[in-house]
Amino acid sequence: MAIKIVMADMKPLTNPEKLIDSFGRVHNNLRISVTDRCNIRCFYCMPEQVTFMERSNLLTFEEIERFVKVAVQVGINKIRLTGGEPLVRRNLSVLVEKLIAIDGINDVALTTNGVLLADQAQALFDAGLRRINLSLDTLDSEKFKEITRRDSFDQVMEGIMAAKEVGFSPIKLNAVSMRGITEKEVIPLAHFGRTHDIDVRFIEYMPLDADNGWERQKVFFAHEILELLAAEFGEMQAVPEQDVRAPAKDYSYPDGNGRVGIIASVSRPFCATCNRVRLTADGKLRHCLFALQETDIKSVLRSTDYEDRLKELIFENVASKWEGHEINTARFVQPERLMHSIGG
Repeated sequence: MAIKIVMADMKPLTNPEKLIDSFGRVHNNLRISVTDRCNIRCFYCMPEQVTFMERSNLLTFEEIERFVKVAVQVGINKIRLTGGEPLVRRNLSVLVEKLIAIDGINDVALTTNGVLLADQAQALFDAGLRRINLSLDTLDSEKFKEITRRDSFDQVMEGIMAAKEVGFSPIKLNAVSMRGITEKEVIPLAHFGRTHDIDVRFIEYMPLDADNGWERQKVFFAHEILELLAAEFGEMQAVPEQDVRAPAKDYSYPDGNGRVGIIASVSRPFCATCNRVRLTADGKLRHCLFALQETDIKSVLRSTDYEDRLKELIFENVASKWEGHEINTARFVQPERLMHSIGG
């Protein structure tokens, strides 16, 4: 199914202070992909051979800054920078500093694979970044090479240690849980997190793979992860008073030493409390990771007197947001865009 670019086919929502969809969900969280390029090739995210976007099609840092300044006016106050791999975008710390300086933005975070982090950690920290997530599915270097199709494990570990040394907090590891591939990695990653004061978040394998090879039976589910953790550490305790809008449900260890998060996108979708919208590197606004429609905002950003029209497009996009992604139904259609070109 081809992606439809939506310009103005729905009436915008009218609340000028909050970005509320037709199901009453308030949106304040913007995920910005700064590039579709990546220096590894995780099989569940992108193919080995891939044609990347022309650099001229990417939003400039100045355009991203202008978009965020408008988005703040309709309720956005949290940002996460993603990719592709965001650290392959030159001078990312410059963008971080620009975004943190915007009045109304309360939080800027970054998701990275960590390969280039050791060299950039200090510059990012100096720019004001404090929260960072690293994608790491295994502590076994050979398994890492199998999953990523690259021999970069040592660089990732150096990046994690550099982030700790510089002072990032919190640091979280994102680990995709796949039956037959990474279920044996759960316990080693949990021990690693406890040793290094890092929260590990286990993410159920989702249907965004390059080869359309996702099958439900390949998912290593949340309850199975918790069973493994309980067998190793004792019964995990749900952390009280969690943010219901957060994708992860957090659990603490029985001895109080650390916590893990479980993102059960397949078995326990969190669509009912979703507060996120996504901006792709080439300037398309998406109301869901699995959306089949996009709103083109790049042409508006590159015009004069863009502000009012941009607000309209943001409202229209959120107004068209569906109730849920329907992974667990026969109606589910996998988007043509792969994860690396949407933004994680």
